[in-house]
Amino acid sequence: MEDLIKHFPALETCTYLNTASNGVIPKPVIEWRRQHDLDLMNHASVFRDKHKSHIEQIRHTVAGFFDASANETALVPNFSFGMNTVLEGLPEGQKILLLKNDYPSVNWPVETRDFNVCYAEIDENLEKNIEDAVAKHKPDVFMFSIVQWLTGIKIDFEFLKRLKSYHPNLLLIADGTQYLGTEVFSFADNAIDVVGASAYKWLTAGYGNGFIMVKESARERIFLKTIGFNSAERFESLASDTAFMKHFEPGHQDTLNYGSLEQAMLFQEKLGKENLYQRIDSLSAKAKERFVELGLLKNDTLHREKHSSIFNLKGDMILFQKLRENDIICSPRGGGIRVSFHYYNTEVELDKLTEVLCS
Repeated sequence: MEDLIKHFPALETCTYLNTASNGVIPKPVIEWRRQHDLDLMNHASVFRDKHKSHIEQIRHTVAGFFDASANETALVPNFSFGMNTVLEGLPEGQKILLLKNDYPSVNWPVETRDFNVCYAEIDENLEKNIEDAVAKHKPDVFMFSIVQWLTGIKIDFEFLKRLKSYHPNLLLIADGTQYLGTEVFSFADNAIDVVGASAYKWLTAGYGNGFIMVKESARERIFLKTIGFNSAERFESLASDTAFMKHFEPGHQDTLNYGSLEQAMLFQEKLGKENLYQRIDSLSAKAKERFVELGLLKNDTLHREKHSSIFNLKGDMILFQKLRENDIICSPRGGGIRVSFHYYNTEVELDKLTEVLCS
């Protein structure tokens, strides 16, 4: 595989282990963005005349990347916008199961609406906790992050399939922001009914772009209210003609930001995303082995058979400052230090992290 660092200038000056906070945008995406804005400056509305076909092209690229259909896929500025739109379309009084201490953009929009909320604990027994909570509370909806932002705990997709088979009317709504872009993901083959993500982390597409995918079978449960003229198919269309997924796209769509998402995906495809994802998996497995040896992991991660590329290490702000002084970029989160490994990270960087942690 070609040398990746040439595409990521930020990696030349530090050990960047903070993709869980902000992914590094590759140079080809920035170069495309520069040309896009030059075209807009030089050609104004003539350039925008092609925006609808461009947006449709981007939609097909995003859908294909995750094995979804284009008519299941909408482009949204971020996960929060997409999920608030979904929740506004759910009938009041629905019973929704959440995970305690899940990402605020997952839990807050539910907790601040007129829903009946119940919870399951996030720990090493995550799937059993969910199963018990479903049996006890009988929720209509289970909303969750695929990978937890604080700990990196990743939900078991096979468990979700079993859960769905036992409870076919349970609507599964997921945040994929800390997951999508790290493994091959098939929306068609997954039990999840609705998944959305912001793309500034693992998809390295910058800010202001994301997507949401909704299966046909889930649409009879969701009554979307968001609408605008861009939702219309033609100038002469009526509001009542609006297709389900177009309710997520009420206003003018930004070809710069959504185009950046497409370019970031094409960049992964060009390099071979399966190979990139194998790099993530291999490095993350080695990292976990090191962290286990050093006694840096809590039980919620230590006793999980499968884990993501995000780790929360035992450590205080003194250790965090020590890492920063050694140009290791990470984040203090959840009472520990969160490090995360992407395809542009190397074993040499893991060695440096280990060396500083042990010094």
